[in-house]
Amino acid sequence: MKMEELKEKTMPELVAKGRELRQELFNLRLQKATSQLENPARMRLLRRDIARVETRISALRRQPATN
Repeated sequence: MKMEELKEKTMPELVAKGRELRQELFNLRLQKATSQLENPARMRLLRRDIARVETRISALRRQPATN
């Protein structure tokens, strides 16, 4: 996921996307614990995507309400 894609989303969309990514990461952690994880690199990508979403959310919160 690119930051340009996140800049187009609204706050509720970003919160929903973050929740979705965290759920997917949780599922991958369960797969890892049961030795069923096929693509361990996906966990790293998800963590980075979550960080991007959280960064965009915090940037929106810092903006004045007039924008």
